[in-house]
Amino acid sequence: MAINDVQLQQDLNIVPFVSVDHMMKIVGKLGIENMLKGIADYVEEDFKRWELFDKTPRVAAHSHDGVIELMPTSDGEHYGFKYVNGHPKNMKEGLQTVTAFGVLSKVYTGYPILLSEMTILTALRTAATSVVAAKQLARKDSRCMALIGNGAQSEFQALAFKTMLGIDQLRLYDIDPAATAKFISNMQGYNFDIVACQSAREAAQSADIITTVTADKLNATILTDDMVADGVHINAIGGDCPGKTELEKALVLRAKLFVEYPPQTRIEGELQQLDDDYPVNELWQVIRGELAGRTNDSEITLFDSVGFATEDFSALRYIHDQIDRPGMGDMYENLDMIADPDDPRDLFGMVRRSGAMAKVAA
Repeated sequence: MAINDVQLQQDLNIVPFVSVDHMMKIVGKLGIENMLKGIADYVEEDFKRWELFDKTPRVAAHSHDGVIELMPTSDGEHYGFKYVNGHPKNMKEGLQTVTAFGVLSKVYTGYPILLSEMTILTALRTAATSVVAAKQLARKDSRCMALIGNGAQSEFQALAFKTMLGIDQLRLYDIDPAATAKFISNMQGYNFDIVACQSAREAAQSADIITTVTADKLNATILTDDMVADGVHINAIGGDCPGKTELEKALVLRAKLFVEYPPQTRIEGELQQLDDDYPVNELWQVIRGELAGRTNDSEITLFDSVGFATEDFSALRYIHDQIDRPGMGDMYENLDMIADPDDPRDLFGMVRRSGAMAKVAA
């Protein structure tokens, strides 16, 4: 879908801004299920245009406390980037583990056409991307999902899988029982059959799909090879930075592996445990029908997802299109972000004429 900038940007110096409050209003107006479906459609659409995108592993600044990253990409017409952090220790301080914002710009002018919060939007696009992969990789008769890690991302995952794949049975486990209780409270009214489990092993029993979404920045073994039956699809989204994994190496070797962008996944995903030249399958090729996904009901499929910049680009593109619709004028505000002098060469004169500069005494 093309991005229409006429309504949103009559003046090039005015940039639409979607705040956290605006994003919550958009979710309320459109409905979270509709947004998950919509973002999934945009993600899938952009995977089909894979060769058009500039692709690079995210630019990361690592510290003892966490990581701050930039995730840029462009399709030649528009450029997008996300600023995102990952600080697992924040939770103990009452802060979000992950926060984010993003920008979408016109390549032709270099001018931004959208500035948006992306903490909520990232949760939505991560869940949407999980389902885009699972549509290709999970068994068609899948109805039960284990959710190991019941933190901030878990409800979005559950709703995405219910909305688009019909998953209505959930088996939950988190090392913090309060997280599981939070999840159960939040999901009241969504008609899930929920079982709270005492261990990851118990949660994995009888599950058709296993989603691991834990936060600790360490090489953990959340899921071992003997916990996973034939035919299961694993949606591994917690291992998303160097030194952070969730799966036993034997399980990774046993599964048929699918990734977003191998150069990034080898740095940040479960692939950290394997040789640099270990063969993997790229999701975009499956979506385009160039590569087989699941080929039988006995295979274990693994989506080793670390999150890639094209997915954020898709989410920003989706939000831009939604606020450009009639009746959405109160879902954003206009920011005066770009200097707009009468003469593009006379930026100094613009500042001087504004009276902002103090007169220099003779």
